[in-house]
Amino acid sequence: MQKILTVESMRLCDQHTIENFIDSKSLMQKAGEAVFECVDWFGKILIVCGKGNNAGDGYVLATLLKKHGFEVEILLLVDKFSEDGKNFFELSTKAGVKHTVYNGIFDFNKYNFIVDCIFGTGFCGQVDGSAKEVIHKMNNAFGQIISVDINSGLNGDNGLAIEAVKSALTVSIGFYKTGHFLNNAKTYIKKIINKNIDIQLSTPYYNLIELCDLKNLFPKREENTNKGNYGYVGILGGSYEYSGALKLANLSCSALRSGCGVSRLIVPNSIAPSVAPYLLESTLFGLKDKNGKAIFDKDNIDEAIKGLKALAIGMGWGESEEYEKILSYLILNKEIPILIDADGLNTLSKMDKSIYKNAKSKLILTPHLKEFERLCKIPLNEIKCKPIDYALSFAKENNVILLLKGSSTIITDGKEVYIVNTGCSGMATAGSGDVLSGIIVGLLGFTKDVLTATYGGAYINGKAGELAEKNINSYSMLSSDTVKQIQNVIKSIIEC
Repeated sequence: MQKILTVESMRLCDQHTIENFIDSKSLMQKAGEAVFECVDWFGKILIVCGKGNNAGDGYVLATLLKKHGFEVEILLLVDKFSEDGKNFFELSTKAGVKHTVYNGIFDFNKYNFIVDCIFGTGFCGQVDGSAKEVIHKMNNAFGQIISVDINSGLNGDNGLAIEAVKSALTVSIGFYKTGHFLNNAKTYIKKIINKNIDIQLSTPYYNLIELCDLKNLFPKREENTNKGNYGYVGILGGSYEYSGALKLANLSCSALRSGCGVSRLIVPNSIAPSVAPYLLESTLFGLKDKNGKAIFDKDNIDEAIKGLKALAIGMGWGESEEYEKILSYLILNKEIPILIDADGLNTLSKMDKSIYKNAKSKLILTPHLKEFERLCKIPLNEIKCKPIDYALSFAKENNVILLLKGSSTIITDGKEVYIVNTGCSGMATAGSGDVLSGIIVGLLGFTKDVLTATYGGAYINGKAGELAEKNINSYSMLSSDTVKQIQNVIKSIIEC
């Protein structure tokens, strides 16, 4: 796992390092060197600089490029410098690097690389004036854009932006920042790498999940085992109105592909015949229903979930007063992990919050932003500004594991925070959330580590989606294409 910091935490780590280990000029030198090492430079190079320490990294880079024989120039937005930045600007001038102060007229199209050193991670608000004009021209220029630490115009904490640099590569310095992953970040950052320059960690941090972090989820299987060793899991959802037979089958299949022994699809009796033809390996259980929607019958529910290690509930069941009875009964009486998604979350949002405190089951909630707004009663725009803070607070207050969906996924148990950066635009299609639920509940068939299964499922789902998009395209892929790639992601994890 790699560490992710807020902007303030990064500032404190910088300060701690400068006060106790390395002086600020040496850190700036290391930052410029780190960027130099990350790119196969060629042709003409332009470094666009603002007036802060981010510009100082650019001056160091310019001097290095010049000393290695590259054709490099500096474009200043303003003729102002930070204290350390001024030192390195003067060194770049002595090295023979040409500089120009932007006056509204500049040809950005003659450069193979344009290096973005305009704003650092402390930027917030809206880009305006000459900076807005320059960023627009950079984004429409011929050359590859390299952003130093963060894309100028992107909020370093929440990844929100109205106008920001779109980079081919962003080189994060020290540690990743939360703004590299949240909200609009993927729109502006095509590829990101982090370079450690010996900044000392002195604050709390979040965790970025990587492939090999999940290896312990899949220990070597013993030969003398059977399906019972890997768990029976259940998926309870569907209704006549939202039968989605194929979607439900995909959901169940994703659980099996994730390694559980048996996946039991639990649906209203009236839609069971339409779902059955799509099930090959899964088992099917019919619930008593009325008008195509399940009704609460204690004995029927008990029989449906008998022997299960975990349950996913709520996908495609629509709205009904009966669902509050079903959900309440399960949460308050069953000691298995229960994943609640989709319509199940909408049902939960209408129930008294005491349900959380009295729960016997370990709850996993998997909302997208709008569903989370309904759950926590906080306006969507406020959540977007501080998604990690609100997710952490909600999970801690209600003793749940929260998986907040977005361009990157936030997972927290109220103590630790994990960010999953896998996924792609092709997953913006019906059933993608169902596949995620299936993967997580499938993992819970054979692991007791609910938190790891949750962030592991998010990673596997996103990576499988990326593979599907690569093989097909972002417009034509279906959620079932993601299911087909689960096996390949797990294979890569096992081989780590």
